[in-house]
Amino acid sequence: MTRTLTGTLGIDFGTSNSAIAWAEPGSRARLIPLENEATAMPTAVFYDNEDLSTHFGREALARYLEGAEGRLMRSLKSLLGSPLLQETTTVHNRALSYQDIIATFLATLRERAARTLGAAPTRVVMGRPVHFVDDDAERDALAQASLLKAAQAVGFEQVSFQLEPIAAALDYERRLERESTVLVVDLGGGTSDFTVVRLGPKRMQAPDRAADVLATTGVHIGGTDFDHKLNLEQVMPLLGYRHLGPQGREVPSRIFFDLSTWHLIHWLYQPRAIADAQGLWTNYADARLHQRLMRVLRERHGHRIAHAVEQAKIRCSQEDRDTAMDLSELDKDLVAAMTVKGMQEQLSALLARTVACARECARLAGVADGALSAIYLTGGSSALRPFQQALRAEFAGVPLVEGDLFGGVASGLAYGGRD
Repeated sequence: MTRTLTGTLGIDFGTSNSAIAWAEPGSRARLIPLENEATAMPTAVFYDNEDLSTHFGREALARYLEGAEGRLMRSLKSLLGSPLLQETTTVHNRALSYQDIIATFLATLRERAARTLGAAPTRVVMGRPVHFVDDDAERDALAQASLLKAAQAVGFEQVSFQLEPIAAALDYERRLERESTVLVVDLGGGTSDFTVVRLGPKRMQAPDRAADVLATTGVHIGGTDFDHKLNLEQVMPLLGYRHLGPQGREVPSRIFFDLSTWHLIHWLYQPRAIADAQGLWTNYADARLHQRLMRVLRERHGHRIAHAVEQAKIRCSQEDRDTAMDLSELDKDLVAAMTVKGMQEQLSALLARTVACARECARLAGVADGALSAIYLTGGSSALRPFQQALRAEFAGVPLVEGDLFGGVASGLAYGGRD
């Protein structure tokens, strides 16, 4: 006899990382381990061509970075609302759409939940950003519909959605002892979302919380955008980005933009793309730069470079000191530096737009800074030191509270499914 589950699974399907949580009626949400004891898992899928196996999360990244032959898929959430979602790619000798690959990842999350819960959950609340796609309501609705279809395809029977910053607020609320007005900041891999919401022990029992949400805003900027910018500024010039050729013109920049974007990198490994890149040699005054570019494409180093940039960003932020990326696989003794000052300068425009979106949320809510009890941070990218510095400068005197950066949204989503 199949066991029937009475609770709700919350799925935070993120651009960079995903997490799931489970809540029974009347109980606290608990995060479900996805990889050994880890409750957050990189949103990554690796199709191994050697044994036709499929791998997820850290294992997927490790297999690829160790040099296994195959296809790495990451930043899948970025494709929601995009025409690319329905395009097919050949994996293990069969054509799969990116919609299918997202469904495969969700199926794995459901299977790992079932391993812990003793049965496969059928009721789920999926997180969604305030905007999947900025300034395009039709594509935004299409993105949610695509995610709904993927969830239903893997066995979820009751599927609902909740804004990710509101989910984070529902999780934070369980820690409060008094009524508070809070600006919730959810900085993920692909989006930055903000909510001003009234929270507190008494409000927590209300069946409808719509009146407590004073404003929501969002912008399509996140950790992958920070990585993209740093990659362009720090690594791509070593391959020819902004390099002036014999005629005094820059090497065409499109290839460097794509090579700095996780979900576009694999397209550059196609024979046609490699041939096009080879044809760029006439645009180079320094042949060594072009040779490095071709080595990246032919030996498929693009994702390794993107990973190295991401890790350097994290080190530079967490340790507040300069660091470097080893690129000796491209050229002997080649390194790319990442400095604290350089990172701040290169991310300043993106951070300014992100913080402006937070300010707009407070303005729409009609809440002065003095009336904010706290700014609650969730999402892995909210730990970035330059972002926190920019936020403190904009909201002087408002305390920053760092929540569960990778699990808070999932827990709040599980609460959001209660009757």
